[in-house]
This record gives sequence, structure tokens and C-alpha cells, in this order.
Amino acid sequence: MEINAVQVKELRTQTGAGIMDCKEALGATNGNLEEAADYLRKKGMLKAAKKAERKTGEGIVASYVHAGSKLAVLVEIMCETDFVARTDEFQAFAKDVAMHIAAQNPRVVSREDLPADILDKEREMFRAEALESGKPEKVIDKIVDGRIDKFYSQACLLEQPFVKDGDLTVEDFVKQTIGQLGENMRIGRFVRMKLGEESK
Repeated sequence: MEINAVQVKELRTQTGAGIMDCKEALGATNGNLEEAADYLRKKGMLKAAKKAERKTGEGIVASYVHAGSKLAVLVEIMCETDFVARTDEFQAFAKDVAMHIAAQNPRVVSREDLPADILDKEREMFRAEALESGKPEKVIDKIVDGRIDKFYSQACLLEQPFVKDGDLTVEDFVKQTIGQLGENMRIGRFVRMKLGEESK
């Protein structure tokens, strides 16, 4: 099937992928834009997995201040080289992450960052709720595990559905961007400040 420039442009606009990658994806999916976008997403995930071990010693601190100046976020986004850190694509990615943090208010970057005492407290509360509702003992652990997974998806930045595309988690968004920019990157620390609100 002949792939034309209009299709390539449309896919590029939609995904931010390079011209050759868009051509390859459209060729592999017979010009189907939706399937081509999925193809690129999967390809990006594979590239990201290969780059995951590489050191991230460069990057930027991105900021987002919400309209009205009562809510602000600072987030550290790390990458491998200063060259990539200065690109418009990387800066836009960092800004999107900061905006997501402002909107979704995660507690930590990943589940490994959650203090054990908070998890224990949540687990205890979920268990008590399940017992109180009269559920049989043998299913209680499954119920608690399910609730803990939901808690992770609310509390951990990487596991939250990405605010600009609910089909992706923030971790998927990071991996997709790694695939596009060709460098390993990670989200470091962040701080979210809301006027009059105590920090967590």
C-alpha cells in the first residue's frame, strides 16, 4: 500500500514520532492510523526497556504554575545528555509531567517510595472494611490486594492514568518519550504546593 505524506504528517502530529518511524508504522498496519499509533507505542516501550539501565545524569527542573498562582509544581526530570535536556520535545514532556502532578496530586513517584507504615495502615483499613462488610475470610486477602493496587494507582505518579491520555499511565508516557527521544529518562523528585495546604 502506498503511504502518502498526509498520512505521515497526521501520525506525526498525533504521536510526535519521527518521519521514518511513522512510515514504517503505517506500512506495517496498511495505513491504519489507530493501529499505527499502537505500533509506535509498543515500539517505544521496547526501546525504553533497552535503555533502562543507562545512566541519567543530566536533565532539568520543570515548573508549572496553575492559573491564579495558588498551585505550583517543581519536578526533576533526568535524561542522559544535556543535548536532549535542551530539546523542545524534552521540555514539553517535562512540562506535561509537572502539569499532571498539579492535576492529580500523587504522593510519591513510584510504589517503592511509599513508606511501609502508610501501606500497613491502608492494608489494615481495607481489611477491617472487608471484614465489616461480612465477606468470607478466604476472599479477604484478594479484596485487600485489589484495594492496595487501586491505592497504588492513585498515590504513585508512575501508576496514575496520564492526565492528557487516560489510555496511558505516566510510566507508559515516560517510556513512549524515551522511544521518541532515544535516551533513557526518569522522573526524580517533585514538590507540589497549594496555597494554604499542608505538605504530605
